[in-house]
Amino acid sequence: MKVIYNDLCIRNAEEKDSVQLTQWWNDGKVMAHAGFPYGIGTTPEKVKEKIIKESDETRRTLIIEHQNIPIGEMSYRNVGNSTCEIGIKICNFDFQNKGLGRILLSLFIDELFNMGFKKIILDTNLKNTRAQHIYELLGFKKVRVNENSWTDQLGELQTSVDYELIESDFVDWTKK
Repeated sequence: MKVIYNDLCIRNAEEKDSVQLTQWWNDGKVMAHAGFPYGIGTTPEKVKEKIIKESDETRRTLIIEHQNIPIGEMSYRNVGNSTCEIGIKICNFDFQNKGLGRILLSLFIDELFNMGFKKIILDTNLKNTRAQHIYELLGFKKVRVNENSWTDQLGELQTSVDYELIESDFVDWTKK
């Protein structure tokens, strides 16, 4: 995948991105919202192996760039039945809270529907109300709240929210 919009680019992660992804994924500040305040403890070699195994048909890790500088990552995983599960992190804090999330997700979702997916699903922490607001602006529907469904690295129970989006409900913020 390669999507370009103004100064933004979403592209497939390459082996050379394994060092940057490892830095982000091991940074507790970046990963805290996902339940990993100590990071995930991976290595560039493990990340590189993961990237090598990816394909458009199964799953992809994607790099978000602003003016050719990596600022975050996205991913999708084909879960079958024309459905994919997605994730997004703007990892460079200087680029958070600037309205980029809804633009990046709009570009990403549009491309996934163009690839033939009929439904897009995701989950987020119930405490991540900022993300929930963006998902709902894009047309995602809340389908389930999973009370105390997992334990974070601090041993605290967490609640997640499941969302889904079909193309007819999609609100594309790049066209507003």
